Amino acid sequence: MADPQGDQHVVPVFFLSDSTGISAETMGNALLIQFPDQVFERTVIPFISTPEDARRVVEILDEAMDGPVQPLVFTTAAEDSIRSILATTRAPLIDFFDLHMSRVESILGQRGIREAARLHGVGDIKRYNSRMAAVEFTIEHDDGQSLRALDKADVILLAPSRCGKTPTSMYLALQHGLYVANYPLVEEDLESSELPRPVRDYRERCFGITTTVERLSRIRNERRPGSSYAEPSQCRWELRRATEIFAAHRVPVIDSSAKSVEEISTMILQTLKRNGGILSREVSKARHRPPEHAHDLMASRLSDRRIATTESPTEQGEGT
Repeated sequence: MADPQGDQHVVPVFFLSDSTGISAETMGNALLIQFPDQVFERTVIPFISTPEDARRVVEILDEAMDGPVQPLVFTTAAEDSIRSILATTRAPLIDFFDLHMSRVESILGQRGIREAARLHGVGDIKRYNSRMAAVEFTIEHDDGQSLRALDKADVILLAPSRCGKTPTSMYLALQHGLYVANYPLVEEDLESSELPRPVRDYRERCFGITTTVERLSRIRNERRPGSSYAEPSQCRWELRRATEIFAAHRVPVIDSSAKSVEEISTMILQTLKRNGGILSREVSKARHRPPEHAHDLMASRLSDRRIATTESPTEQGEGT
C-alpha cells in the first residue's frame, strides 16, 4: 500500500500531444531531469486529435489539480483549436509550441502551417524507407544472428553478453539510419588475443562496449539467477579480456554503465565523424535494400517499452 505521506511529495506530470507525445516527453524530461531529488509521476496522453479529446483531457487535468500536489503539464499540440481548449485547464500549462512558434514565425516572416504529426510522421518517404531498411538490417544482424552482410554495416558493436549492444544498435538504426551489426564476445573469442574472425576485416567499423562488474552481474542474475554466467568473477574476467582485446586492436571503447543509449549513440556518431565514417545510410546508394519487411520484423522483435505512467525516469533497456 502506498504511503500517503510519501504521495504528497510526488508531482504528477502530464505530457500532452496531438501526435505521438515523443517531443513533449523529450523536452519535458530535459527540464525535469534537472531536479534529481524530486519524484515525478509521469503520464503521456498522445493523439489528442479532436475538441472532444481535448475537453476530456482538461477534465483529467482539473481533477489532478484537486489532488494534494499541483501537477505539471507539458504540451506540444500544434492545432490551434486543440491548444485553445487545453489552455482552459486550471492546471499550469507549459506550451512548448506557443513558447517558440511565434518567435520562429517572426524571424522567418511567415506563418507556420501548425499541423500535427509533422515531426514523427512519414514525411520524407525516401528518408523513412532508408531508416526502415536500416532497422531491418540491424534486427537481422542482432547478437551475431547473421554474418552474411557485415560488409554493409556502418557500425559493428562488440561486447560480452548483456552490456547493452541491442538497444544502442536499434537507436542508431531508427534515429540515424545507420546499418548496425552487434556481435557477442563469447568465451572462445575472449580466450584469443585476436578480434573474432567474422569482424576482423572490419576493425575500423568496430566499437567496444563495456560496463562495470557489479552492473553486469546484476543484469545477468535477472536473466539467469544463481548461474556461473552471472558470477562476479566470470563477469570480471570477460570484461577484462574484452578490454584487453579492444586495446590491442585500437577499437574505441564506451562504458555503458552510466550512460544512456542516446549518449552512447552520440559518442559513436562523433567518433565516426572524426574518422570520416558514414553518418547516414541516406548518403550511400550502394547498400540500400527494400524495407518491405521492416515493420513486421520490428513488431516481432521489439516490445513497446513506452510506459504511460511511472514514478521515476525510465531506465534504459539493458539489451544484449
